[in-house]
Amino acid sequence: MNNNNNNTLEDIGNLEDEVWNDLLGIPPDIPEHRDVCEKCRRPSSVCWCPHLPLVPLSPKSRVIILQHPAEEKRCLQTAKMLSLGLANNKCLVFRGKKFPSPKHDTILKEIFEDPRSLLLYPSKSSVPLEEISSEEGPFNLILLDGTWSQAKAIYASNSILHQMRQVKLITTGNSDYVIRTQPTQGCLSTLETAAEVLSIVEHDISFRTQLLKPLHALCNFQLQNGAVTHQSKEFLIKSNKYPKLIGRRLRKLLRQTDVTEHDSSLN
Repeated sequence: MNNNNNNTLEDIGNLEDEVWNDLLGIPPDIPEHRDVCEKCRRPSSVCWCPHLPLVPLSPKSRVIILQHPAEEKRCLQTAKMLSLGLANNKCLVFRGKKFPSPKHDTILKEIFEDPRSLLLYPSKSSVPLEEISSEEGPFNLILLDGTWSQAKAIYASNSILHQMRQVKLITTGNSDYVIRTQPTQGCLSTLETAAEVLSIVEHDISFRTQLLKPLHALCNFQLQNGAVTHQSKEFLIKSNKYPKLIGRRLRKLLRQTDVTEHDSSLN
C-alpha cells in the first residue's frame, strides 16, 4: 500500500516537472509598445500637443498650481495642458498636501507672502476677481488642483492659505470638459479656471481661446470613439437621474448653489 502511494506521488512529481519544463520553454510574448509623445506623455495617436499654442503664452501674471498627489496619476489631467501652453516661468506646479514643505522651493514661501498673490477659492471671504484692479498686478494666481474634496482638504490643512487674499470666478456657463462629471453647474477644470482668470487679469480673451484648444481636441476625440457627454451631478440630481446616494457635502454644496442662484435672480 505504501509503495503504491510512493509510486503515485513520484509519478505526480514527474508530471509536474514536465509541465513546468514545457512552460519554461515557451518564449515570453513581447508586449507591444505604443509610441508616446515626449511632451504630454500620451500615446501619439491621442496626443493633443498639435493644438497647443505655437509659441507658449507669456502673460504678465503667473499661475501657481498646488496639486494633490493623486492628481498626477490621472490619465486626463488638464494642468499638464496648462503647463505646456504657458512659458516655463509662467506656470509653477507644486505637489503635496502640506504647503510649503521642505521639499518645495523657497520660492513658494515667497509667493505666499507676496501681497500680489491671489488664491482662487470660493470661501466666505473671497471676492469676485473682477473687483481686483489690474494695476495691483502682475499677480501670482494660485489654484488648487484635484477633485473638489481634495482641493477642500488642501485648503483646510494649510492655515497659510486662509491668510491670503481670496478671489472667485463668477461663471455663467458650464465646463467644456464634457467627458468628465462636474459636481455642480458652473464648475470648471483647472485649465479652464486658469484660462478664464488670465483672460480677466490680462484683459485678453485670447488666453481663453488658445489655452482651451487642447481640451476641446481631447473631448472631441473621446466623443468620436465611444465616450458620452457627462452632465453635472447637480443636473442629474435635480432631474432625478443620479444613480447613487447623495452625501452630506454634496447636499450642502447644492443648497449653497440654490441660494446663490436665488440671490442673483433678485438682483
